[in-house]
Amino acid sequence: MFKNSTFKGVTFFLDIKRIRIRKNLNKFQFNNNKMSGIYREVSNLAPKVKIDSNNNVTESDGCGENENLNRNVKLLKSLNIQKTNQKNYNLSEKSIRVENDNLNSEWNIDSSEFAKSTCNPVRKLIEQMKIEPNPELQMIALSIGDPTVFSDIAKPDSVIKAIQKCIDDKKFDGYTPSYGTEAARQAVARYYSRPDNLIYKFNDIILTNGCSQAIDLCITVLANRGDNIIIPKPGFSIYKTLAGTLGINVKYYSLLEENNWEIDLEELESQIDDRTKAIIVNNPSNPCGSVYSRMHLLDIINLAERYRLPIIADEVYGDMVFPGNEFYYMSELTRNVPILSCNALSKRFILPGWRFGWVAIHDPKNYLARVRAGFNDLTTRILGPNSLVQASVVEILDNTPQSYFDSIMETLATNAEIVYEKLQTLPGIVPRKPSGAMYLMVGLDMKCFPDIPTDVEFVQMLIKEKSVFCLPAKIFECPNYIRIVITMKKEKIIEACNRIEEFVLAHYKPNS
Repeated sequence: MFKNSTFKGVTFFLDIKRIRIRKNLNKFQFNNNKMSGIYREVSNLAPKVKIDSNNNVTESDGCGENENLNRNVKLLKSLNIQKTNQKNYNLSEKSIRVENDNLNSEWNIDSSEFAKSTCNPVRKLIEQMKIEPNPELQMIALSIGDPTVFSDIAKPDSVIKAIQKCIDDKKFDGYTPSYGTEAARQAVARYYSRPDNLIYKFNDIILTNGCSQAIDLCITVLANRGDNIIIPKPGFSIYKTLAGTLGINVKYYSLLEENNWEIDLEELESQIDDRTKAIIVNNPSNPCGSVYSRMHLLDIINLAERYRLPIIADEVYGDMVFPGNEFYYMSELTRNVPILSCNALSKRFILPGWRFGWVAIHDPKNYLARVRAGFNDLTTRILGPNSLVQASVVEILDNTPQSYFDSIMETLATNAEIVYEKLQTLPGIVPRKPSGAMYLMVGLDMKCFPDIPTDVEFVQMLIKEKSVFCLPAKIFECPNYIRIVITMKKEKIIEACNRIEEFVLAHYKPNS
């Protein structure tokens, strides 16, 4: 509560009961219920008014059309403020007056170069897509890898009860350590350790806001502006997005379609130079749905060891493989090469919106001692993932039944088979059978579609005519392909394939 605030001859007296302006006294008594509103009006007026030589309150130049200002000016006039000495007025000139040249100049607020250089091609394409779907057909979106569309697979009780318990306990509402709580890190370390050949400790785990932030931290901690990292083509577009905003260059190695999208190791080696800081390996692959054999992973590791390069392993689809395939974490296969494994609850546990991920640091020879310190510093920018999810992840990782994962993979494998079998019979397109993850790539023989110039136009026309939305693989650095997400219910997948068939047959020209 303010008492006896005096501007020389002007005294403000605030009383809890009422407002009364006394004409011959320089004191004001304010009723508490009305004081806050009037005081706020007066306070907000400071940079918009001036007092002339006759002690009159007037508008500052350039503010004549401001209705709020006019109202506030009248309010001050009604208070009949008296000022005995302009020079000794306590409020600074800066706080009560904005210079005319500032008032009249145009605002010039620009976005940062960092923001301008940030572009997520997938999100940008989807948000800017203006094509109207066929109004007679319900849209089927096979574009974004959001596994929550498994609406027929119920979350296990262990997941639901875990988060509910943490809310009810009311013990997890505060800040956590920036790199995550010890209990949550212990749970992740325990879950991903292998008794025979891979043991994580809790201080090997850095908790993050989803797998994307895990990858972001790895790139940021390893490379400086002007350095480069080597990434797959086709590959997840976020790698280039994250590196580019930091002024870190990207080089590409090709995935060989004819070899089930294995890495072209010769090309990978040719891209390494003295400013290369890391190799990114995505297995199982987005967008290809490929799963690398143990032997191929060892070949990659051996190459990295020869050039003394750490590997950033994007393994967010880890263990999501179809029957007949086997998945290996890269950390299981080496005792020499540092592996930064990035993972999350988003895909395998079908919890993308929970934004809970981690970096698992595998570094038996302690080559990453300084990098570990860098991780700790970088995590202070965000201060860790959601505290409730951190608290519940112990229960989720320890007690989610294997039957839950088996049901998910059965659905994905069935959908993959349906799409592959249906589309391989169509002319002008070549589906590639996936081995895991939740995607299927389809090659387009563009010369068979003379009225469709590119994969982007193919997608746009498919939306317009058949209300089916896939992604053009141009955004994965793989033009003349489209990527299909296979997470829909079986009946939706079949309907989508039927519409794609109608579209292909309508536009296919065999003699082109």
